[in-house]
Amino acid sequence: MGESDPEGCRGKRARMSAAAIRARAAELGFDAVGVARAEAPPGAGEGLAAFLAAGHHGGMGWMAEKADRRADPRALWPEARSVVMLGASYAPDADPMEMLARRDRGAISAYARRRDYHDVVKGRLKTLAGWMAARLGGEAKVFVDTAPVMEKPLAAAAGIGWQGKHTNLVSGAHGSWLFLGAVFTTLELEPDAPHEDRCGSCTRCLDACPTQAFPAPYRLDARRCIAYLTIEHRGHIAREFRAAIGNRVFGCDDCLAVCPWNKFARASRDAALAARVELDGPGLAALAALDDAGFRRLFAGTPAKRTGRDRFLRNVLVAIGNSGDAALAGAARARLDDASPLVRAMAAWALSRLVPRAEFERLRAEREPAEPDADVRAEWHAA
Repeated sequence: MGESDPEGCRGKRARMSAAAIRARAAELGFDAVGVARAEAPPGAGEGLAAFLAAGHHGGMGWMAEKADRRADPRALWPEARSVVMLGASYAPDADPMEMLARRDRGAISAYARRRDYHDVVKGRLKTLAGWMAARLGGEAKVFVDTAPVMEKPLAAAAGIGWQGKHTNLVSGAHGSWLFLGAVFTTLELEPDAPHEDRCGSCTRCLDACPTQAFPAPYRLDARRCIAYLTIEHRGHIAREFRAAIGNRVFGCDDCLAVCPWNKFARASRDAALAARVELDGPGLAALAALDDAGFRRLFAGTPAKRTGRDRFLRNVLVAIGNSGDAALAGAARARLDDASPLVRAMAAWALSRLVPRAEFERLRAEREPAEPDADVRAEWHAA
C-alpha cells in the first residue's frame, strides 16, 4: 500500500509531523502555532514594495537593503519547504492606555516592560528546532524579528491570525498581543488554512492613532508612528509630532489596545516574559536624571534598552514638555548641559512650555550664543 499510494503516505506523515510539532511547541510555552508553505504569502511582496517606494519605512534602511530576501522565504533559504510560525502572548493585565492620563510618569509600551522577547522566543525556537531535527529529521533554521522575514504575513498564511488595519497581527484568541517567531524547515508539513480577515468595518485602530500614521487601512507610514519616532528614529523629533506623543517615552500601544478582539485575550502568565518595569512607570523627573549606567540598570533585559540613554531622555523631555507641570521644569533645566545634543534640544523645548516667557527668554539669551550645536541653537530660536 505504501508503494502504491505514496502521496497518501506522505500526506499522513505531514499531518502527523505537524501535530507533533504543535504539541511540543505548546510544551515549550508557545500560545499559537501554525504551518505555512515556504513561499511568498499572496500580496506580501507587492505590499512591501509599495511601502518602500512611498518612503514609509523612514530611517529603517535595513528594510530596503534586503527587500528581495524579505518577500519570499525561499530567497532566504532555498531548501526550506515549510515554515512553522509560533506566537507567545504578552497580553497585559491592565489597559496600557490608562497610563496616558498620568502625565507626570513615563508610558512604556506593554511589550517593552517585559523581558526582551528576542531572548525568550529565540531560545524556545532553538529548542523546538533541535527537537524537530532529532525526532522528525530534516534541517531547521530559526528567526525572530532580527532576520529579513515577514513574520506577520507568514503568520496569517499559517492560520494564526490576520493582519489588521493597523498592519499588526490580530488573533481571535490573543487579540493584538502576540510575539512572533519562525522555524524554517526542509520537512514537508501539512500547511494550515490561511486566516480570513475579520476586521470588518471597524476602524478603531486607525481612529486611535494620535499622529494619523495610517494613510489608509492596512497601510502604515512609520515616519508618523510614535513607536517609530520614540524607538527607531535617531534624530530630533519633528515639532509637529511632539504634542501628540504625550507622555509616551518608549513605543505606543494605542492602535493595539483599542482592538475589539483583545476582549478574548487572557493576561499573559508566562513567567519567562514577566514584567520587569512596573505598569505605573517611573516618574519623569527620575527618568530625566538617568545617566548611562542608571539607564542600563533600570532597563536591563528589556527591549527599552535598545534606544540607548540619549534617545530615551529625548523622549522623556518631550513628555516633560507635554506634562503641563511647572514642577518638572527643574528636571528639564538640569539637562541643559547634557553631553547629548538630542537631550539639550528637547530640554530647551520642554522649558519653553513650562516656564514663564520672561524666564525662558532669559535662559535663551544666556544659552543660545554659547551652544555649539546648530540643531540645539535652532531649537532655542524656534521656541
